[in-house]
Amino acid sequence: MPIIRTAALLIICSLAFSQNLMAKEIVIKFSHVTTEKTPKGKAANYLKELVEQRLKGKVRVEVFPNSQLYNDKEVLKALLLGDVQMAAPSLSKFGKFTKKWGIFDLPFLFKDASAVKCFTSGPNGQTLLAAAENKGIKGLAYWLNGMKQLSANKPLLVPDDAAGEKFRIMSSDVLEAQFKAVKANPQKMSFSEVYNALSTGVIDGQENTWSNIRTKKFYEVQTDFTESNHGVLEYVLVTSTEFWDSLPADIQKELSAIIKEVTAKETQWALEAAAEDKEYIIASGRTKVHPLTDAQTAQWAEVMKPVWKKFEANVGKDNIEAALKCDK
Repeated sequence: MPIIRTAALLIICSLAFSQNLMAKEIVIKFSHVTTEKTPKGKAANYLKELVEQRLKGKVRVEVFPNSQLYNDKEVLKALLLGDVQMAAPSLSKFGKFTKKWGIFDLPFLFKDASAVKCFTSGPNGQTLLAAAENKGIKGLAYWLNGMKQLSANKPLLVPDDAAGEKFRIMSSDVLEAQFKAVKANPQKMSFSEVYNALSTGVIDGQENTWSNIRTKKFYEVQTDFTESNHGVLEYVLVTSTEFWDSLPADIQKELSAIIKEVTAKETQWALEAAAEDKEYIIASGRTKVHPLTDAQTAQWAEVMKPVWKKFEANVGKDNIEAALKCDK
């Protein structure tokens, strides 16, 4: 009998040990609002793939695209509550957590995606990743979407064309000021609501990247797009400081390496998508795309530039100066 009891105890202990090992697998729920065909959607899935390859049995990533779990407004609260562990909202969505990330919303600050990359990879950009840590949010990487374009149901060639139009914006005081500068009416709205709002006339226009315009089919419900490149849509991959600090050092190191690799790939996809999606939209024949002349671009920039001064104290004069150096 003692031998049988001993054997039984060993089996029980072995099962308990196995269950304990299984329970230690770290699950990262990654929620985002775009489709899986966007650069962000592809990057989230690539992150999942690399984690499965390199941290199998230790970490598992579950991706929830297209606002399946939360929209960008809800996801930050969920992140802090531990209901999700990763998200990649636009930097425009963090006004309650830090004003410094508002620099990415300043109109005509970055002339192109190369200037954005120059800033985000430089010392000022890297320091800014930590801007929301005192509120419990850790920035892990910047993910590029692309330069923003304007749309409406009429050509927007000079600032006066936007006067009185209702434009959807993200939850950003900077973007609100940007549209007020051209006497337009900004309307804060979730990304998932934009298509219906455009199709029903609740709003007249919006600003977005070619990638989002194509994948969300905004070109089907807007007659005109202006190739303005007036701003950048940049995401920030975030987690909670509490979750990150709870991870073992070796897991943190491996995840950081994976994120760096994914970020490089995401940037490549974003740059490719910008050109491909623009051509797709033009070829569809569903809408007209209007490039701005240098003189027209100068008019928009002149009218919107006072927004820089208004938010200089929030975003940091040194950060604006660093961004401008990247435009040279």
